Amino acid sequence: MTVIEVAKIYTDLVKAEREIPEAEHQAKEKVNALRTKYHEILMAKMREERIDFSDRFDAAAKAFDLVREEETKYDRSK
Repeated sequence: MTVIEVAKIYTDLVKAEREIPEAEHQAKEKVNALRTKYHEILMAKMREERIDFSDRFDAAAKAFDLVREEETKYDRSK
């Protein structure tokens, strides 16, 4: 997978987790576990592709930036 693909999955999981009601503990736990796994994959992929980030929060912010940039590129090509 490319860093963009991993970033997209990660950001989708973050958004999905926000949508789950607090009362749905099991669902929130499962999505949180997946989000954590993809965050680790994302940081490894970013290191591999020499994308600098200072900490996990910076990596998360850059994931959203990468996805936003990719979507903007895609929208322009339509």
